[in-house]
Amino acid sequence: MLTLREMNEVDLPIFFEYQQEPDAKRMAAFPEIEREAFMTHWREHVLGNAGVQKKTIVIDNKVAGNVVSWEQSGQRLVGYWVGQDYWGRGIATAALLEFLKYETTRPLYAYVTVRNLGSIRVLEKGGFRPVAEHAKGSDGNEEHVFRLDG
Repeated sequence: MLTLREMNEVDLPIFFEYQQEPDAKRMAAFPEIEREAFMTHWREHVLGNAGVQKKTIVIDNKVAGNVVSWEQSGQRLVGYWVGQDYWGRGIATAALLEFLKYETTRPLYAYVTVRNLGSIRVLEKGGFRPVAEHAKGSDGNEEHVFRLDG
């Protein structure tokens, strides 16, 4: 059974491990980050920021990943990360749909690398539609921009 709960600091080491999974990093074009830099970022900019909506995804009492939303450059963005052991089971989609009950800001945007087909499907199932193609991310990877309206 999937639930979303308030995120807390004990989740961070699990999130860090999930973001070290080679296939996940490649698909998401996630840059290398040292453990302490990761922990500091999440403590200060996610957990310590009241403007960030943050939930931990729990499956059968185990942390499966996270869903967050934040303000950036005048847009409200959403992002999620699910551990590789949980891929292909509809968990990211279910978590995003549940999260959208908490995060009601519209429009809501998501950026996804063009090669991350699984995440593109999750966004589409969540009602997001592509609004820009092949925008260059800060890391030089091509991205799609998705938007969820009203």
